[in-house]
Amino acid sequence: MAKLSDEQEMLRDMAQNWVRGESPVGAWRKQRDADTAAGYDQAVYAEMASMGWTGITIAESYGGSDFGWMSLGLVVEECAKTLTASPLIACAIAARAIALGGSAEQQQKYLPAIASGELVATLAVDEGPRHDPTQIATSVTDGKLTGTKAFVAEGDSAGLFVVAAKDGLYLVEDGAGVTKSRRHMVDHRSHAEVRFDGAAADKLTGGGDALLDRILDHARILTAAEMLGMSQQAFDQTLEYLKQRVQFDRILASFQALQHRMADLFGDIEMTRSAVEAGLGALDSMGDNGDLGQIAAIAKARANDSLHRMSREMIQLHGGIGMTDEFDAGFYLKRARPLEAAWGNSSFLRDRFARLGSY
Repeated sequence: MAKLSDEQEMLRDMAQNWVRGESPVGAWRKQRDADTAAGYDQAVYAEMASMGWTGITIAESYGGSDFGWMSLGLVVEECAKTLTASPLIACAIAARAIALGGSAEQQQKYLPAIASGELVATLAVDEGPRHDPTQIATSVTDGKLTGTKAFVAEGDSAGLFVVAAKDGLYLVEDGAGVTKSRRHMVDHRSHAEVRFDGAAADKLTGGGDALLDRILDHARILTAAEMLGMSQQAFDQTLEYLKQRVQFDRILASFQALQHRMADLFGDIEMTRSAVEAGLGALDSMGDNGDLGQIAAIAKARANDSLHRMSREMIQLHGGIGMTDEFDAGFYLKRARPLEAAWGNSSFLRDRFARLGSY
């Protein structure tokens, strides 16, 4: 487990207390039933912004706190435990792209609005059913961007898109030339198809040729932090159930076979925690240099495998009640599957790790 500063421990504890008191899983159930395109409660996100969470990784000169990626990861992990829906991750990734590749004018225009929570921004990359940043057909002619992005997280509510085109990343504001189509996904979160038809685009000229890869590595690590939080909560909830449920006049937790299964799951989650914290630490210590690509691949692949297994075991070990909508287990399973596909499934990431290691 990473060694946290006193300030980081305070932030983690504050986030933990807030999600338990103000945003429990029951709040997500109500949001799910409301069935809105945005997929989150804007009032809740405004409250998160008022606590400074939306500006944790943004420089102080633009209204953020520049508290680092480990700190943001702590908040993301706690929010994930209760499935709190918000565009926090999407905005942090988009802001990072602007911070690394944007001009002074672009940074001044957008970063303060993202840090304050007024502007929702997101990254739009994939054009097919699977993550593949090498297959991009979106193009720009005379400052006008044309193309279709198939699954854009938080795309329904976004006012700004960081769009991957053939020749780099572009900033596109919601408006003329932008058409959003809601996708109904199993996790009931926003995954819009966004069509750009001659939309005004402003290129991010900094950051070098590898800017997209660096931003995707940030996205993988931060998404892995969300998956870690979900895995931990699923484990804790399942363990508590096994300690209470009685079968054949014995508490389920007393059966050695179940003890072994839970021990294996515990080991998986602890390995994932090490990988995720290594990734967050790498973002803070070396940013975009060194072995970040491999570190990000390890973190996301570990998180994919761990959450996939834990979400399945959660339902099975809860028995019949785990299959019902009245119980929370299904929410974790349904959120897990889109997250596993986001920014690369385990096969993609293992292949990426191998390719990076061969250079």
